[in-house]
Amino acid sequence: MESSLVLIPLLLCFIVQAATAAAAYPLSTSGRWIVDAGSGKRVKLACVNWPSHLEPMVAEGLSKRPLDEISKAIGTMGFNCVRFTWPTFLATNDSLANLTVRQSFERLSALNSTDVSLIERHNPALIDLPLIEAYQAVVSNLGDNNVMVILDNHISKPGWCCSRTDGNGFFGDTYFDPNVWVEGLHNMATLFRSHKNVIGMSLRNELRGPRENVEDWFKYMEMGAEAVHAANKDVLVILSGLSFDNDLGFLSTRQPNVSFSSKSKLVFEVHWYSFSNSEAWGNGNPNDVCGRISGSVTNKAGFLLDRQFPLFLSEFGIDQRGVNERDNRYFSCALAYAADKDLDWALWTLQGSYYLREGVVELEEVYGLLSLNWNTVRNQTQLQRVRSIQQPFRGPGFSDVPPYKIIFHPLTGHCVTLDSSRRLTLAIGPCSQRWNFNDGQTLSLTAGSTSSCITAIGVGMPVAMAECDRVTSSKWELLSSSHMHVSTKVAGGNATVCLDVGGDGRSLITNPCRCLGGNASCDPEGQWFKLVSSSRLIS
Repeated sequence: MESSLVLIPLLLCFIVQAATAAAAYPLSTSGRWIVDAGSGKRVKLACVNWPSHLEPMVAEGLSKRPLDEISKAIGTMGFNCVRFTWPTFLATNDSLANLTVRQSFERLSALNSTDVSLIERHNPALIDLPLIEAYQAVVSNLGDNNVMVILDNHISKPGWCCSRTDGNGFFGDTYFDPNVWVEGLHNMATLFRSHKNVIGMSLRNELRGPRENVEDWFKYMEMGAEAVHAANKDVLVILSGLSFDNDLGFLSTRQPNVSFSSKSKLVFEVHWYSFSNSEAWGNGNPNDVCGRISGSVTNKAGFLLDRQFPLFLSEFGIDQRGVNERDNRYFSCALAYAADKDLDWALWTLQGSYYLREGVVELEEVYGLLSLNWNTVRNQTQLQRVRSIQQPFRGPGFSDVPPYKIIFHPLTGHCVTLDSSRRLTLAIGPCSQRWNFNDGQTLSLTAGSTSSCITAIGVGMPVAMAECDRVTSSKWELLSSSHMHVSTKVAGGNATVCLDVGGDGRSLITNPCRCLGGNASCDPEGQWFKLVSSSRLIS
């Protein structure tokens, strides 16, 4: 399903403008939160990845659209940040860095003159710039459009990432000389010192391979962090883990030792995809798998939030076509987790295609938000799901009201709210309704001195609101390993039912609880609701 970028409703554009209002730079950390330099208010990173680390070493898509249009599209889709990738050799090998964009394409035999002529048509100011200056131009243009940038050292030798044996995986690999890497970090931190929208530098993407070990991780990541901070004290220093950035568990007993205040500049990052646990998502009961893998993510990375470090989910994503069942199951689980933890994050990915990837010209990226022609959103429904977690739920500067719950439906990216068209009934809609979930397990709204509770009427029936002291069927509990089945007993009977979305895709009803365990082919996503804590003021 494709939809034109220009058709995004004006209301959403207004929300985007509020979301992307310029932060007071530089950013720092306060406990587990990233905050600005003005009032210390939280700045939630809602980023999208934009690669520039493959063989051409040019930001993808410049043969499709003018740079400024792409930057504006990023903001229009609600993202306030880009994780912008680069290869080490761009910053350390002058013979590469000083190639012009035109020369970089002409030296690659797999590419033809078409891309050069299209870049020249859409971006004439870039075609004869040296590669490093073209990279700077993209960063500057993003800044002109009020988009923050994280410089991500993705790989050493330009090319696709990642495999265990590509020579780029860990310190000491064929193309991964630690001294050259530190030099590259220092050079990039220095080069972008005057670009205030560069708010962070990610030291290395997806460490991996047979050489990886904890001792070398500490040795070299500490060196890299020191090099970046010495060159640019303003940027956040972002550290990735081991095992393709799936594992930061070794930090449970030891923290990096750096000369600067780790409590004001260090951020840790983690990646999470369905293919990290592909067999589980394909062969297991989705509730059991979601509960187990969410617990594993917490044990390997999420625990850092309790240790008062920010955690940046710097890569997660889905086949935007919606045809991959494993991706679909995983993504609802991951969205619920990201909402519940209120994580900073970066979606993989922006691009609809690559100039050249693994020898294939014009390869389509089905994980890309943009379609192959870069002019349309590939799947507006998937974008809506991501948009639902772009705003902060809580944190410094977002404590306008006492804590409350939203009832988040990750499959749609909407929440449980009052149905404006039917009195005292509920529907799936904007995440603007403040719910109370108390020790008695009632889900209630309070207006003046009266509290109204969500009440189940019967199987397949709409859920209603009633005064709490007048109903007995208003006690709800969370079932299943995923903790996302919201269940209760039907009034006047013993049948257990769960919240569900009606056949119209909008009404809120109750049905028998599905897929609580065992059956791997069962799909519970329609009944998955996450009770997310929030304290932000919603008008």
